Amino acid sequence: MNEEAVVSTVKSILNRYIGTPPKFVIVDGKKYSPKEFLNDYLKLNMDDYVDILSYKQKPFWKQVEYEVPDNWWHDSSYYNVPLKVFMKAIKHAIKNGYTMAIGGDVSEPGINGKLDVAVIPNFDIPFEYINDDARQFRFSNKTTTDDHGIHLVGYKIDKDGKYWFLIKDSGSRAYNGKNKGYFFYSEGYVKLKMMDFMVHKSAVKDILKKFKK
Repeated sequence: MNEEAVVSTVKSILNRYIGTPPKFVIVDGKKYSPKEFLNDYLKLNMDDYVDILSYKQKPFWKQVEYEVPDNWWHDSSYYNVPLKVFMKAIKHAIKNGYTMAIGGDVSEPGINGKLDVAVIPNFDIPFEYINDDARQFRFSNKTTTDDHGIHLVGYKIDKDGKYWFLIKDSGSRAYNGKNKGYFFYSEGYVKLKMMDFMVHKSAVKDILKKFKK
């Protein structure tokens, strides 16, 4: 493969339909290149972020490869944990002020852009039956895929004690409802259809301690 030609072609398509990226931005009156903005203004150390995964086809409590097409470099740094730990970590992080990138399947009948919600329909599986096996079964038969990354930024707990997670989404469907660019994902939807999330390591330090170096 001619990588240079491929990258050039992709850039030309993106530039045509999205626009050419700016070579610099001005923040608080100061000019930054994209890298300067990351390193000097945001000061993010990307090594401080970890990816938590939950699927049964690989051993739990091991760092494993996430076997999806987008992981084309076969990275094996994903921390694989049982579903109960996965959900507890998400709730702990968001309740303590962390946001996280989260990825999974958004090609589902339970997503309604006009109503700004994502739920698991009654014809699929009741909430109380969602477990590691139900999750793995759908991933194995490809009714669950990893086709989109989104930003989990908040939460609300309903009268039944279930979580609704506020999702910031750049996809066009997120702009069909009243809350432009946002969804509320039900706890069941995240539990069944979201496969992994990335968060600052300080949010999941108790989990990371359980992994052997």
